[in-house]
Amino acid sequence: MFDDIYIIRELEKNKSIFQYLFSGQEKEKYLWRPQANKWNLLEVVCHLYDEEIYDFRARVNYALLEKKEIPPIDPEAWVKEKKYASKDYQKTIEAFLLEREKSITWLYSLKKVEWKKCLLHPTMGEISAQYFLTNWLAHDYLHIKQILKIQHQYLEYKTRENLKYAGNW
Repeated sequence: MFDDIYIIRELEKNKSIFQYLFSGQEKEKYLWRPQANKWNLLEVVCHLYDEEIYDFRARVNYALLEKKEIPPIDPEAWVKEKKYASKDYQKTIEAFLLEREKSITWLYSLKKVEWKKCLLHPTMGEISAQYFLTNWLAHDYLHIKQILKIQHQYLEYKTRENLKYAGNW
């Protein structure tokens, strides 16, 4: 059974988790990347910021308003187009957390929500506000996992220690 308040509370909790995971990182660490084609922590927080505004919050809203067309997004292209590598790490964290707070406030303000309202996605067909809200939370979890994996890989890189004793990643 769909429970919107549960999802909103989890999104709210994740704000604190992201704040903790991103805070206090040295420049070397937030710019470090495990492989040339993988994102670093700066790029992850830039992505989360853009997704907060232009993807999940916007798409939930569009679905609730039953707008039939949505602006296209290209999160992979944003990395270069929006010059994520040149962004200020701390300011981007603060901006993302502020946008998350706006999202939470907005979600709690919604009354008598018809979560089954849909929009027409250009490649996926009809998608409900409920689907977008649920996937917003799933997206958080995927990036929390990604951030922790980067942290684990950085520890291995920095210490040159084999971390197999801790368990398999």
